[in-house]
Amino acid sequence: HPTHLIRRIEKGLPFPELEALRKNLDLPLEQLASKLSISRATLHRRKTAGRLSPDESDKLIRFSGLLEHAASVFSNLERGRAWLKFPQYGLGGVVPLDYAKTEIGAREVDNLLGRIDYGVYS
Repeated sequence: HPTHLIRRIEKGLPFPELEALRKNLDLPLEQLASKLSISRATLHRRKTAGRLSPDESDKLIRFSGLLEHAASVFSNLERGRAWLKFPQYGLGGVVPLDYAKTEIGAREVDNLLGRIDYGVYS
């Protein structure tokens, strides 16, 4: 439920949520942290504290949602994650995970997935 999710984000998600996304995306932790705009030093502090900041949590939820959508569109987690890591013509040749660093970029990735799902790939 959105209200529950908003409260979790405002509190800051537990660090293991980042580890779970890393595993699902099959990326090294530092590479994922970079895509989420988390520096190496901050990553270490978050790991020690056991919790992400609200902003970092929001980005993590954004990436998780995109992975879920991609896995649904391509009927498979592996194919969805591959699509998110490969430059896409519909995004001007940019890798979707790089494009999704901002909310607007994430919406464009999500929109492109929707077009692919409905057979209106551009």
